[in-house]
Amino acid sequence: MIIYVDIDETICEYNGERNYPDAIPINKNIEKVNKLYEQGNTIVYWTARGAVTKVDWTDLTKSQLKTWGAKFHQLRLDKPHYDMLICDKVTNTEDYF
Repeated sequence: MIIYVDIDETICEYNGERNYPDAIPINKNIEKVNKLYEQGNTIVYWTARGAVTKVDWTDLTKSQLKTWGAKFHQLRLDKPHYDMLICDKVTNTEDYF
């Protein structure tokens, strides 16, 4: 199975303003995604970091994922910025974790 996982407010959170360098990992969520990886699923972290500002957050994000021990096959920073996603294959973070 190919599983796309958001980053901000899914495997990390913030105390106050969303400043990417200050992201705090949510270890229990990372561990759950790592189990999916270990079960043979393809994990793609997909984020909208930089979608609005056009800042390239690739290096920081890769470094964070490595530091946090997040296992994955691919990192994509091309997720569009949106307010709501309507899709038949979506699982809400609050329901899943």
